[in-house]
Amino acid sequence: MNLHSLARTTPRSRALLIQRVLVQKRSVTATAEALGVSPRTVYKWLARHRQGGRAALQDRSSRPRRSPRRLHAERIELVVRLRRCRQTSPQIARGLKMPCSTVARVLQRAGLHRLKLLEPQEPPRRYERRRPGDLLHLDIKKLGRIVRVGHRIHGNRSIRTEGAGWEFVHVCIDDRSRLAYVEVLPNERQDTTTGYLERAVAYYRRLDIRVRAVMTDNGPAYLSHLFAFACRTLGLRHLRTRPYRPRTNGKAERFIQTLLREWAYARPYLNSWLRIRALKTYLRYYNRRRPHGALNGRPPISRLPLACEQRV
Repeated sequence: MNLHSLARTTPRSRALLIQRVLVQKRSVTATAEALGVSPRTVYKWLARHRQGGRAALQDRSSRPRRSPRRLHAERIELVVRLRRCRQTSPQIARGLKMPCSTVARVLQRAGLHRLKLLEPQEPPRRYERRRPGDLLHLDIKKLGRIVRVGHRIHGNRSIRTEGAGWEFVHVCIDDRSRLAYVEVLPNERQDTTTGYLERAVAYYRRLDIRVRAVMTDNGPAYLSHLFAFACRTLGLRHLRTRPYRPRTNGKAERFIQTLLREWAYARPYLNSWLRIRALKTYLRYYNRRRPHGALNGRPPISRLPLACEQRV
């Protein structure tokens, strides 16, 4: 039960009121003064108790018994039907000669206030390749360069550091084992991205993992001829996600969120150099010891041969 913050009485205090008057035979005036209410309030709860017993001491609904200006069910159904025809709130309001605020409130209650809610939610499609190296997920996350303590620490967004620039976190995660390889680089141009791909493939090769395919979004660097040439040279199949469908590359997207929460924003850093230095320690922890939800609480290293564990 949600009681009003300024309520003088509660169901428990009302029961105490009834006990003092009917059982202990105290006067209404003395009971009201002891509980800090008016005698009229005491008489009201005595009357309710006579009508319905202890159950009548509960709060009643504040909903009105009748609402003369409430929209008819047929009108509400018509608004919903027009919305399902993908009409906007202003269009429905003009067509039915209704206030736009009323239409918006009807759609809010019906759960159709946003356009994406008109489509049925697509069930998640989970997949996992059979062997480590069958597919690597690549992505890039842009982080602001740290010059001084920012708003995430002091909480004041009006204080900005102009010209600090950006750093680009290039991430790579194996589809099967969830083994990750990350570098913080100065940009996301095609030469930088291609060099990162070559180093990532070399990292997995040192672990006896043969990379066969990579998946990326449709960023300019990934669509470049240089990146395509590197994929052909390394013998990699390049898979690209559908436009505006980040869930296709969901393992990389989810790993980026984990990186932000547990590394980039886990604690305050005085400068970017300290944050980059902490990345190596975190990656070693992530690959070797951190329990992974998709691996039944085991770390990514658990899906590699025992001979590879010391190289991670």
